[in-house]
Amino acid sequence: MAESPGPDLLDVGCGTGIASRQFRAAGCTVLGVEPDAKMAEFARRGGTEVEVATFEEWDDAGRTFDAVVAGTAWHWVDPVAGAAKAARLLRPGGLLAPFHHVFQYPPEVADALGAAYRQVAPDSPVDVDILKRALDAYQALFDKIADGIRQAGEFGEPEQWRFDWERTFSRDEWLDQLPTHGNLTRLPPDRLATILDTVGAAIDGLGGSVTMTYHTVAVAAVRHGTG
Repeated sequence: MAESPGPDLLDVGCGTGIASRQFRAAGCTVLGVEPDAKMAEFARRGGTEVEVATFEEWDDAGRTFDAVVAGTAWHWVDPVAGAAKAARLLRPGGLLAPFHHVFQYPPEVADALGAAYRQVAPDSPVDVDILKRALDAYQALFDKIADGIRQAGEFGEPEQWRFDWERTFSRDEWLDQLPTHGNLTRLPPDRLATILDTVGAAIDGLGGSVTMTYHTVAVAAVRHGTG
């Protein structure tokens, strides 16, 4: 893989600007593209310049960048059309690097969550084994991203980068964000409360906090050409 690209970066699906702020802190000049106007406004309050649009429909107005990234957002983008548009936006030798954060439940919490799902939503497709090996489940997405880049035809061979890290959450911290996960967003309040109580009890059994293992995985490719 080539050396790091220049500092001009496009953040696709920047959301509230969490990744954008970190790239800016590292010295990058960041422009965000975000389809949700409320999240875009939140990102602007944090200092990120944001334009509201889906990536595929966004008017780049002839601008070019050294890197195009997407933090846990490229799964909303057509993998081939998105890669082709990124190629048009990137300067020769520029980097396309969509990345996702994959967290791994401890077995005790995964079992509790699975049991709660079986109780309140027995028809839910939640697979406890998948909760325990989330990285394996995400590999199909990473392969799809890489295939889209290959089909776009403007990049070198995609590489998969991985960085492992951990974060410890208190019981309340984890339960506060758990309702934003997947199928939980569609559960009625009484069923959601049952799941939160069950998972909370499991975390209490671990001493009141839970340490999640995270894998940050990027599928990265360099645009053909030289500067």
